[in-house]
Amino acid sequence: MESNKFMWTDCYMELADRILEYKDKRKELIAILQQVFVETGMKFPYMEEEEVIGDICPFTVMGSFNRGIKNENRFAILSALKSKLGLLSEVPTAYDGVPVLNNMNSWFFRGKKERNIDDIDNLWAIYEAAIAYADEPSNDRRNQFIALFDKTTKQKNVSWNLTIGLYWCRPYTFINLDDRNRKFILSDGNLPSYFATVFSGIDKKLPNGNTYLFMCEQCANAIKNGNFGYMNLPELSYVAWMSTQESTDKKSNAEFLKWFEPIVTALKQLGGRANPKDVREKIAVNLNLSKEDLQQTRGKSNTNKFANEVQFARNYLAYEGIIDKSERGIWSLTEKGRACEMTEQYASDIFRKWVEIFKNRQEEKGSEEPEDNKVQFWMYAAGENSRLWEEFYKLNIMAIGWDSLGNLADYAERDEMISAMQEKIAAGKSYIVDSLATWQFVNSMKIGDIVYVKRGLYKIIGRGIVKSEYIYDESRSEYKNIRAVEWTNSGEWNYPNGQAPIKTLTNITQYTDAVLKLEALFAEAEDKEIEIEKPVLYPKYTEEDFLKDVFMEKEDYDKLSRLLLKKKNLILQGAPGVGKTFAAKRLAYSIMQVKDTDRVFVVQFHQSYSYEDFIMGYRPTKEGFDLVSGPFYEFCRKAQDDIDNDYFFIIDEINRGNLSKIFGELLMLIEADKRGESLRLLYKNELFSVPKNVYIIGMMNTADRSLAMIDYALRRRFAFYELKPALQMEKFEAMKETADNDKYNKLIEQVIRLNKVIEADETLGSGFVIGHSYFCVSENISDVDVAGIVEYELIPLIKEYWFDEPSKVVEWVEKLRSAVNG
Repeated sequence: MESNKFMWTDCYMELADRILEYKDKRKELIAILQQVFVETGMKFPYMEEEEVIGDICPFTVMGSFNRGIKNENRFAILSALKSKLGLLSEVPTAYDGVPVLNNMNSWFFRGKKERNIDDIDNLWAIYEAAIAYADEPSNDRRNQFIALFDKTTKQKNVSWNLTIGLYWCRPYTFINLDDRNRKFILSDGNLPSYFATVFSGIDKKLPNGNTYLFMCEQCANAIKNGNFGYMNLPELSYVAWMSTQESTDKKSNAEFLKWFEPIVTALKQLGGRANPKDVREKIAVNLNLSKEDLQQTRGKSNTNKFANEVQFARNYLAYEGIIDKSERGIWSLTEKGRACEMTEQYASDIFRKWVEIFKNRQEEKGSEEPEDNKVQFWMYAAGENSRLWEEFYKLNIMAIGWDSLGNLADYAERDEMISAMQEKIAAGKSYIVDSLATWQFVNSMKIGDIVYVKRGLYKIIGRGIVKSEYIYDESRSEYKNIRAVEWTNSGEWNYPNGQAPIKTLTNITQYTDAVLKLEALFAEAEDKEIEIEKPVLYPKYTEEDFLKDVFMEKEDYDKLSRLLLKKKNLILQGAPGVGKTFAAKRLAYSIMQVKDTDRVFVVQFHQSYSYEDFIMGYRPTKEGFDLVSGPFYEFCRKAQDDIDNDYFFIIDEINRGNLSKIFGELLMLIEADKRGESLRLLYKNELFSVPKNVYIIGMMNTADRSLAMIDYALRRRFAFYELKPALQMEKFEAMKETADNDKYNKLIEQVIRLNKVIEADETLGSGFVIGHSYFCVSENISDVDVAGIVEYELIPLIKEYWFDEPSKVVEWVEKLRSAVNG
């Protein structure tokens, strides 16, 4: 390779040595840096609270010219530093392959209010140790470097960027692990094949000091002794950089991609999580956006351009797993998000990747018309009881209220609409239904959609075709949120499908049977606006509450909750009395973070339970038969209208029902990767899907010998987790202290022995042991109560277990009674 491509290495290493001389003269170093920026005519980037920074680390000094700036500016800064510090090396003019920092995150430490007192000292220490080890390696220096690496990488603002800083200082010793290099190292053919195995995971998690140093050594040796086309780490980094240039030329020009990096940076500065409004405000401050930038609108609907583009960018960051939005109204950086270095190329790669994924998904659906091109059908009320229908019909418009919110296009998320309603209308209401109407009116409805106007729940009074995007008409005295509509029909018809939806605006597209009947009338009905019920204020319920209530360790809880969130369908199995139903409800509450009983529904399966009971079926009435919806159908429809919140459907005794018969055609739709896909229902000409926010938890008693195994088709759709008795857990000791009864304690000891016998019995096994719920008490327990547990709960159970071994029954009845009567 041409040597002039790497002339930067001598200059960088000499500069690193000179910077080290200022370890105890940092004020002087900052002053020199200030002079450099004055002479080059560039803004000094190291200010805190409008004052010059009081301390600085050596990596941040090196980063002053290794940021996303023009090469001529890098040359200017380096030239000034050469003059000030007396460098002898030639200042490089080429910087290809030299990694750079993000302009908005170029410090290796936090501001003085957020950093620990020794953060900057630690950075100087690892800097000095790295140079010492690179220049004269020894075991002591190696161990010192590793210890300092592990210590420093625990600090805020230190992650992959530390490897970049080390590479600047000694590029022939330390490997740069920016996103480009990590991918290159793990790609086939770029290094020996064992690298992909030995160093698997470096693309996701920063290695510890020992692994990092081992990787540096292995890379240096491999490329020196191999035939890869590069002979040292700078050459490898250059080739890795060159390999991305072709893809760089293919960057997407989508305008909203420019917000990827500011969003990630803002969230990091806000502690990793914040509401959308705070993120946008932080971006505006970081980028010094003008009032005109923030208020610019786009399209006929006058949507706020800034908020809209930031929201689009957040969506793709969520697809990629960089942002987690599982908490309502909060954007949170995932572990991947906290570690990532968001570049222009990375943003483009993410966008193009997901565009391709969506394209492939659509192709997999065959010739089905894309969702965006499909006509949707809406049920709508023109004011309270459609009192404004005549006015709207004459003006060829449809309109909704909530005028106190102002321009609805200014809200980037539905959660923001909810917050505004609570602030401007009434603080004590949830506004889940209202916000769905306002959000869909602006963002989901399209030109060409069909609108049916209803009066009350049983009359249809009009039909029309949407002709415009959303418009905020401030000149109107009320109902300022409008769309132009070509009204095709006006009159009065009976609603042909029972009763119309209640909400002001409802998307009824998937209710195929209702739409066909409405189209037959050339009209459509929508619900009248009603007063929203006051929401119940449910108590909070956290992971800590779960661990207090349920006999389970934190590690097991983490496994269980992750399993449910990933698989979406979970079966808790276990012996009698291990608290399966109790744990299932509290697992749901802990994930929701609130004891919201409206979002948890419990049913119990039995041998006679059917599809008609579960999904829908015909029921006899005085006039004949009516099609009645079952609990799972209704639950899914409810969850679909509140897609931002999780819902939990709990099935007790799940293995007592004929599962394939009960679930019917929904057997496929409950799979995690099939959520949201639609099938036509058995009894109704309607498309139905299981929403992604519905989680199914089943309970199965492993001691029920009369039941066959769950069939494989359903088994593979569920994850299985076994709950075990907690009689010997430390947490249960507190229960024994609460009981404060010697006979109770003796009974527990005897049951522990009994469980060992049951577990060793070839005809029984661990699925038949006796669980802890038989012995759960909340206050002092009397001797009579203890005796009652033995006589009326335990003895009948062991008689059933050993019905064909009476001698064992006699033996254990005597032992249990002696524990409470002795």
